Amino acid sequence: MRRKSPPIVPEFEKVHSPSKPGDYDGRTVLVTGGLGFIGSNLVHCLAAQSRAEIRIVDSLHPACGGNPANLDGLPRPVSVHVFDMRDGSRLLKTLAGVDVVFNLVSHSDSMKAPLQDLQANAEAQLALLEACRRACPKARVVYASTRQCYGRPQRLPVDEEHPVVPIDVNGVNKYAAECYHRIYLNTYGLETCTLRLTNTYGPRQMIRNARQGFIGWFLHQALCGREITVFGDGSQLRDLNYVACVVDAFLLAGLHPGAVGGTYNLGSDEPISLLELARLIVRLSGTGTCRTAPFPSGLARIDIGDYGADFSRIRRGLGWQPRVPLREGLLRTIRFFRQHRDVYLGSEAACTSPSLTWDENRAAAVQTWSGPSAVS
Repeated sequence: MRRKSPPIVPEFEKVHSPSKPGDYDGRTVLVTGGLGFIGSNLVHCLAAQSRAEIRIVDSLHPACGGNPANLDGLPRPVSVHVFDMRDGSRLLKTLAGVDVVFNLVSHSDSMKAPLQDLQANAEAQLALLEACRRACPKARVVYASTRQCYGRPQRLPVDEEHPVVPIDVNGVNKYAAECYHRIYLNTYGLETCTLRLTNTYGPRQMIRNARQGFIGWFLHQALCGREITVFGDGSQLRDLNYVACVVDAFLLAGLHPGAVGGTYNLGSDEPISLLELARLIVRLSGTGTCRTAPFPSGLARIDIGDYGADFSRIRRGLGWQPRVPLREGLLRTIRFFRQHRDVYLGSEAACTSPSLTWDENRAAAVQTWSGPSAVS
């Protein structure tokens, strides 16, 4: 039996931006990682505000953040294909006729599972590009990379010319994937571009555990009425982007003629310390507490200190800038998770339950989406 879809939250109607989802009318769009956090928000935006044909590829691997519930409330059907992106034969079929690929497949916990990270963030990326070269050589591919490529900032703010010296496995593999995208542009003429994301937060984020970063876990702890632990003295600065603003950047990069071959930082004009952020989340949610604690030894070695991006290149070139202030974005996010608590937090026991296995996730996806969306 399908779960009852929650009401649509019109998040994207509130972001006044230069992107026009309607420009995708008549195009075929593939979103890899489309059951994940950012990918599903992109799908919601396109489904609500365009007449594009939308296809999704997602492995639903537990370490990659996919969640079938993220598609609840879609206003129209989309095609969902559940398989590992390294499966080249299935990719070729799925990519036939595609005009734009939003490439959001990723993996977390890279230091605990480095070989899995290599598979998702490097091997799968190469498989996708090779399949695009053969099945849709005129498509635009927009790749979601990360600020982790830079490692510890040598200067602030960090622009795109900053040295690339990653300090964890994820940063290495994500940068390798950037290079693959650049090679396929230069060698085969495949239109590629890269967005280096900073800390993204918002509705549909995986918040049951800390795999998608500290913001989701801060939200989890506050919404469960628990204590947020900030490692170090909490003075480390970060910039944050609300997910609708990140979706806006992808939509711009997917069609803008000047985006091809570009590497663009996303960022914010509102840097905030981790301790200040934790206190703000507690204050806005009205629940939870926060404290500081010494770094565990393993985390201390990969902490980057302060980070803030210079995003002037994408502001000048594509007209993008974040348009949802931090406080407003957090309020929207808290409201969303409170409205859909049973889906994203569940019972108190579910808050700490282990992740589903891959097979259980896949079964849930097929059961959930065999009605409104085509699943293969």
